[in-house]
Amino acid sequence: MTVIKMALIGLGKMGLHMVHLIENTKMDTKIEIVAVCDANEEGLASFAASHRGVRTYTDYKQLMNEHQIDLLYIAVPPKFHYPVVMEALERKIHVFCEKPLANSVEEAKKMLDAAEQAGVVHAIHFSMPHEPSVLKLQEMIEQGTVGAIRKIDLILQFPQWPRSWQQNAWITSREQGGFILEVGIHWIHMIQKVFGAIRVVSTQVQYPENGDCELEVQAAMELEDGTRIQLNGISQFAGEERVSMVVYGTKGTIALENWEELKTGLVGQPLTPVEVLESASELPVLKHVIARIQGNPAKIYDFNDGYQAQLILEALRNTEQSR
Repeated sequence: MTVIKMALIGLGKMGLHMVHLIENTKMDTKIEIVAVCDANEEGLASFAASHRGVRTYTDYKQLMNEHQIDLLYIAVPPKFHYPVVMEALERKIHVFCEKPLANSVEEAKKMLDAAEQAGVVHAIHFSMPHEPSVLKLQEMIEQGTVGAIRKIDLILQFPQWPRSWQQNAWITSREQGGFILEVGIHWIHMIQKVFGAIRVVSTQVQYPENGDCELEVQAAMELEDGTRIQLNGISQFAGEERVSMVVYGTKGTIALENWEELKTGLVGQPLTPVEVLESASELPVLKHVIARIQGNPAKIYDFNDGYQAQLILEALRNTEQSR
């Protein structure tokens, strides 16, 4: 396959970012965007004005009816993932989906089963394990840099939610928005890949009375060996955003601060920055998806990864355990 014919469903921030990525990244294989779909006709018109060779649609089924597609990228709000993905899988189209995989554990399981039955490439846009800072962190953990792991803290703090660049109708909804789903999933998946399976022991979530997404979450989790993971999340406060993970070991500490600032130190010593080589980056994830479609070695995270992360997300948001 010398040319990958690709379509995109959803032209929000992530959809437009993917278009930019395709147009500005050197790929071993040519990717041709043949069609895009979005419910916002004004946005479609703006896109069409600068991409005259690309067909635009407001109906994803019509798009699939009228085009032979190798790969479908899905970047619509979470509750719309299921119908779009299932339609693509029924047509045996390779799927690259934004996270979270679905809007419920039940949907995620059905999508996983359908993807495996379809026999196509099914990938989730999980990028953290490909980041050079995470690759370095994993190397340090495997080398025993800080000894045996005693405890992991996950901190999600947002003075404003949604953040200034996330203004849309669904990101504040309790159904499919909130920082647990939108941000927490990246870290949950990364922890699962670096440290292994997670179990939620207990969780407390505070929701506002107006029905919007969570304001706070306090949760206790653990790895298979019993290592504790403490999640502390809060939004709507005075201060600075912090999205970080701190790993406490018997010999020292490793901190991944604000997504990519890696620091470490021995017991009793201050944390100091760790040199991270940008050349070690495995991004963009799209390159791996294309390689897998062509039968070449690749590192992708599939619908099973999405399902496993969804199990933890829904356990964290379980209002029966929340107060």
